[in-house]
Amino acid sequence: MARKQAKEIIEETIIKTEYSEVMQKSYIDYAMSVIIARALPDVRDGLKPVQRRTLYDMYELNNRYDRPHLKSARIVGDTMGKYHPHGDSSIYDCLVVMSQDFKKGMALVDGHGNFGSIEGDGAAAMRYTEARLARITQEEMLSDIDKDVVDFIPNYDETSKEPVVLPCRFPNLLVNGTEGIAVGMATSIPPHNLAEVIEAEKAYMKNENISTEELLEIMPGPDFPTGGIVTNKDELKEIYETGSGKIRIRGRVNLEMGKGGRPSLVVTEIPYTMIGANISKFLLDIVSLIDSKKTTDIVDISNQSGKEGIRIVIELKKDADVENVRNMLLKKTRLEDTFAVNMLAICDGRPEVIGLRALIAYHVNFLRELATRKYKTLLTKELEKKEIQEGLIKAVDVIDVIIEILRGSKDVKMAKACLVEGNTEGIEFKSRISKKVAQQLRFTDKQASAILDMRLHRLIGLEMEALLAEHDKTLKDIAEYKDILTRPAKMDQTIIKGLESIKKEYGRPRRTSIENAGDVVFEEKKAEEMEVVFLMDRFGYAKTVDVAAFERNREAVDAEFPTYFKCLNTGRICVFTNKGMMHSIKTCDLPFGKFRDKGIPIDNVSNYDSSAESVVYITPMSDLVMQKLLFGTKKGMFKQVYGSEFDVVKRTVAATGLLDKDEVITVYPVTDQKYVVLQTEFDVFLKFEVDEIPLKKKGAIGVRGIKLTGNDKVAKVYTVFEDDDTMIKVGSRQVLLSRLKAARRDTKGSKLRG
Repeated sequence: MARKQAKEIIEETIIKTEYSEVMQKSYIDYAMSVIIARALPDVRDGLKPVQRRTLYDMYELNNRYDRPHLKSARIVGDTMGKYHPHGDSSIYDCLVVMSQDFKKGMALVDGHGNFGSIEGDGAAAMRYTEARLARITQEEMLSDIDKDVVDFIPNYDETSKEPVVLPCRFPNLLVNGTEGIAVGMATSIPPHNLAEVIEAEKAYMKNENISTEELLEIMPGPDFPTGGIVTNKDELKEIYETGSGKIRIRGRVNLEMGKGGRPSLVVTEIPYTMIGANISKFLLDIVSLIDSKKTTDIVDISNQSGKEGIRIVIELKKDADVENVRNMLLKKTRLEDTFAVNMLAICDGRPEVIGLRALIAYHVNFLRELATRKYKTLLTKELEKKEIQEGLIKAVDVIDVIIEILRGSKDVKMAKACLVEGNTEGIEFKSRISKKVAQQLRFTDKQASAILDMRLHRLIGLEMEALLAEHDKTLKDIAEYKDILTRPAKMDQTIIKGLESIKKEYGRPRRTSIENAGDVVFEEKKAEEMEVVFLMDRFGYAKTVDVAAFERNREAVDAEFPTYFKCLNTGRICVFTNKGMMHSIKTCDLPFGKFRDKGIPIDNVSNYDSSAESVVYITPMSDLVMQKLLFGTKKGMFKQVYGSEFDVVKRTVAATGLLDKDEVITVYPVTDQKYVVLQTEFDVFLKFEVDEIPLKKKGAIGVRGIKLTGNDKVAKVYTVFEDDDTMIKVGSRQVLLSRLKAARRDTKGSKLRG
């Protein structure tokens, strides 16, 4: 019976559904979790969940700006244990970023120790660094959290509660910006100037119909902590209206004159996107420009950046064209870059791309909600104080009767009943008058409790005066709070006053200039045309050297470089591969230097992929246009193509069509050769005249050169002249190719035995 009931229960709990539906629902749940609870900030406080939880945990740990720093490991561990069980690295990374003033418009954490650098150095391990809340975080993001201004929800294991949002009194999402990648969406908001954003918010509160254009007159655009110059001012209006677009930013470069009148370009501010490893890349890009002879005006580069800020010095020749070098740096390096804006945030519980005006509107509404809840809480507390104060004041007038009640009562309950209800039963009084007064007492429950808890020193005259003064203040506060709560204009005035105090305390001058700058014009100096020698070793590393160095090291070249030829440094080199592709390489993109210098993989300067294809033939384009090329494949397909067909602008073109699972085994220039000799893997040979192979276009597959049997494939292709003395070895035999009997194309050929 029990087994039957268990079977029925199991059958009832089995859910039959489509696998695709389960996967779809699971993926959507996962995606929404990442979007809402991980990667995107809330429009109200501008924080992602991990940031909010870390700051709140620091607040709970009493890790205030005016107290000693705590170990970062302590903060990370406590946050992970209470609120964010997703690994310590994400919490520590978040803590580090919130402390970096070169990434944030206003650092939210005061870090002590190595918290990384603008040049990309990582922070020290969390066991070494210390942190505490920044003053602005404590005073403007967390100070009102105990006044019931935001909702709290249970943490992940329901052992404590965490805030849904922090009561941030300044628009943190605009001030600090944010970056985050969710599932199928990403957010990227640049930082802005705190003082300007507050002024824009005030302007919106005074006129909610204000346009984006009017807001941009107050807050002209982003203010990056690295400074720099925004160069597309006219495009900002559309970017801030739609919430997406690209901001062009440029580093600040100054001209300084050194000893002997030698000029130097000094980079003092960098684009925000250059933070980190891109500073090193910027320096390497300049070195690359020098090595490739794109410029000969740069003498030296030095990175003199330090605590005072960025200072990258580029020394120039005395007669250098300074403006042209500056334009070259903007054009060829990350000194001018773009910041992709996508103002995506969680608005009313869902992700939304919003413009500047909408973002400010969301925060203003949030401020009004905070103020409403704050002053309702304060009003409730003041009304409670008023009730108690009035009870104490009233009690002083009848203090003798109250003392008789206390002395005549058997317990606290009896005394309280008399104070609240006037019940004198069981209480002994000195006189009937006292009893009559006692019967008329009607204190509230809270007043009675306060009277019973009152200490005798409160009866001193000065104490009574203080109580009356405190009561007057309470009445004024109640009137003020009611005024704020009942008059929207008064509430807005209060909020604006708070914003002005934040601006006064934490505002700073703008760092980033905003202007309209035209496109940089850079005239690249043409390299002086000269003959060089292309060298490529068996590993695919290539370079060019001058002809004299090649001649001096001829024996070493023959030993180390299977592929070499002379070409012009202004020309191109064509690489034909077994996949039927032709990749073009600019000769000037290859390193030019000493014979013993290491080259670079040709993969780095072309679309050639050494992991997926192999080189069949390399030749300079200047030679190629004068030739006919013979193409041959493993499956025996052949054609001739004019080399001029490959003189195209594209870096990669299809050099020939291929049958399924076929590949090119030979690409060879044809001049006066009379015959083609094919050798298969089974040592079948076929010799026929070159003229039997037709001329085709580069996209054609070609014609069959030999009839293959079984799994046989063409292994080698030879082109021979009339009286050619080329010998090959077949097994133990030496075979003279010119002695082979000529046949027709597309026949079976003859097998040679070794």
